[in-house]
Amino acid sequence: MNTIWSDHIQNIGTLYYSRTLKFSDAYKEPYQNAFCIGNHANILEIGCGPGALTQSLARWYPDSTVTGVDRDTAFIQFAAQQAPHIQFLEADATALPFADNFFDVTISNTVQEHIEPSKFFEEQFRVLKPGGICLVLSARRGIQITADCVAEENSFEQEIWNRIEHFDHNMLEKYAVGQYAMNESELPAAMEKYGFQQISTEYVLSNLTPDNPQNSKELAYSMINAHRQTTLDAVNTIPHTAPGVVSDAELNQLKTRINEKYDKRIALYNEGVKQWDTSISLTMVVRGVK
Repeated sequence: MNTIWSDHIQNIGTLYYSRTLKFSDAYKEPYQNAFCIGNHANILEIGCGPGALTQSLARWYPDSTVTGVDRDTAFIQFAAQQAPHIQFLEADATALPFADNFFDVTISNTVQEHIEPSKFFEEQFRVLKPGGICLVLSARRGIQITADCVAEENSFEQEIWNRIEHFDHNMLEKYAVGQYAMNESELPAAMEKYGFQQISTEYVLSNLTPDNPQNSKELAYSMINAHRQTTLDAVNTIPHTAPGVVSDAELNQLKTRINEKYDKRIALYNEGVKQWDTSISLTMVVRGVK
């Protein structure tokens, strides 16, 4: 059983709720325009995590077959529970359990930067049919503005985060997180280097601003609570990344404080007091053909 990523790097809630917003149907059209996937495709998502993008792909391409793979056991178990109609398998991106020339499409989101490029691209080239499409999604620099009522930290919070700061850095180094990241010119060049042709790039912007009047109350709540979940998950990883450094009582106190701040953010939203906190993400989509 492998739960390294979900225990030490990004918890299930962080990935699932943030990606559910990022790949919501509001952004279906720009993603479909970038993907250029035909009907009745056999699609593989590599590094699917808890399955948010996989579920979107299954909705967007209802006549296609979608499979998700990830090497983290907890992610796969969660994904299978959320979407039992989709096949999810525990598998390594560098040794996929599929025959040569099997898929019409491979797609990954924020996976390439963690895997040695030759292993990453050559394995996808192997499992893709001739004429198959490789889609690599990569997060680019966005905008993050936190509401004042959430950003404010008391001395207790500051002391806890300062106490574990170097442990977080060591954990990222230990598991080679982001070790193979490429910039906007390097990534398409790498895809071409490993045999793909007709390379193209596209960028999809998502605007997650709770106070935007175009958003429903339910969507605004989802945006706020996705950030709440990310912060709580950061607390939940502390016993794994810095065992024994923060007591259970301190962890509970920290989570109580976080919930109080996000409850206040929702209360301000309900009162019509705008904070204009926002999360603007830019996703680079690199497309190549075998």
